[in-house]
Amino acid sequence: MNNLILSEVKEDIGIITFNNPSKKNAMNSNLLLSVVSDLHHFEKQGVRAVIIRAEKNAKVWSAGHDIDELPLNGIDPLGQEKPLEQALNAIQLFPAPVIAMVEGSVWGGACDLAITCDMVVGTPDCTFAITPAKIGVPYNASGILHFINRLGLSHAKEMFFTGSPIDSETALHFGIVNHIVENDKIEEFTFNLAKKISYNSPLSISVIKEQFRILTNAHPITPNAFEHIESLRRKVYCSEDYLEGIKSFKEKRRPSFKGK
Repeated sequence: MNNLILSEVKEDIGIITFNNPSKKNAMNSNLLLSVVSDLHHFEKQGVRAVIIRAEKNAKVWSAGHDIDELPLNGIDPLGQEKPLEQALNAIQLFPAPVIAMVEGSVWGGACDLAITCDMVVGTPDCTFAITPAKIGVPYNASGILHFINRLGLSHAKEMFFTGSPIDSETALHFGIVNHIVENDKIEEFTFNLAKKISYNSPLSISVIKEQFRILTNAHPITPNAFEHIESLRRKVYCSEDYLEGIKSFKEKRRPSFKGK
């Protein structure tokens, strides 16, 4: 394991802590694959719940995708083999509940990771933003479905179309956050929530969680519809706007999108 994350097991509770504040815990390949690896280790150890968090009093929970790892050569930036997709799948398939403990702001793909967790506990100053349209990235269908399932269609559209951060109260209203807890009490609250889970039957919980996963993903799609979606997404990540979005982000300026 590298030092981009820290992990420990405390009283049958696995804890994963993002540990790259200098990069605002950007989700690069090493960080995401470390999350996947630690979840696999936790499963072997039989932990009863997992907490994913940033360092204490973080201003940024995660800045989202590491912009330096987005491909520029017509390759799908969000293909199923990418580390973010592997991390999301690992959270969904983990046999015990995974809780996101959120202090600070959550951006882009990190927002997807947070809502893929089974529960989210946030502080009053936490914010959430899903920002692919800000940098010209075509989000994938599975990620959009995560938001529809969690927020509902209208709230998901608002977050994707505006790309603007929402505050904790709005996140609670949208269904992103389960609880809002003061900064000095969130660690204790989240750990106690995990402990409540740990007292219950792990076999029962694992089966219930898997049923939730199957039922929320039970959206049949025809091969033609899937191919159409992929064609639309390819049009975006092969576009001038996609390159402009990445370039402007690195140059810290407002992008000039041309719609082509």
